[in-house]
Amino acid sequence: MSEEDELIAHLYNATDNLVDQQFYFGGKDLILGRTSEVYIKIQYSGQIIGKFKKLFNKNIDLFLNHKYLQFINKFAHIKGFTDLIIKEIFQDLELKLKHLEHNIDVLEDNTVILYTMLLSAIISKIREIHFEEAIRIIYQKLKSQYSSLKDTEIKNELNNLYQRIDSRISILYNLSYLNALADTFNYKQVKKVCSIQRTRYINKIVNNFRSRIK
Repeated sequence: MSEEDELIAHLYNATDNLVDQQFYFGGKDLILGRTSEVYIKIQYSGQIIGKFKKLFNKNIDLFLNHKYLQFINKFAHIKGFTDLIIKEIFQDLELKLKHLEHNIDVLEDNTVILYTMLLSAIISKIREIHFEEAIRIIYQKLKSQYSSLKDTEIKNELNNLYQRIDSRISILYNLSYLNALADTFNYKQVKKVCSIQRTRYINKIVNNFRSRIK
């Protein structure tokens, strides 16, 4: 295997690891929570995740040729992505590149590290956008039921759930992510299942608040 082929194999492996991490159990159509003990089986989720990985892998040449903005633009059709978000990811990458230039002597393989940084930025942004949408729904439901409830009280309670690695929060996080990918790749049935499950977990979190308020 040539050095270039070996490098590409490392990058493919990075794609697999980063996309699946704390999200998907390969070959089982299982969407995970923060731990593998918490999961939901959603048929065809593996196909969607495979298409998402392919989007990274088939554009690796752009990354290797330092065409980073063109690489990021390949994700412009992902639900929730905007020109502003793409610009933010690219600008953040440029800052990291400047940092790498000054630390290149301590890095064993800066290409793989940079690729990992870029993938993490893209994946994290997709997850954040759609999880924040779910959190907004939680706020709206609680405020409509308890008009005197302060935003800081809701925020503090959600932070408590995060810190306890609450299974409802972690599953909601990943359901929101899969819902966006299902919409992007036109898997209508999976999107429907995700929407139903997402609503279910939103209501569980709202009910948790209700029990604590009472």
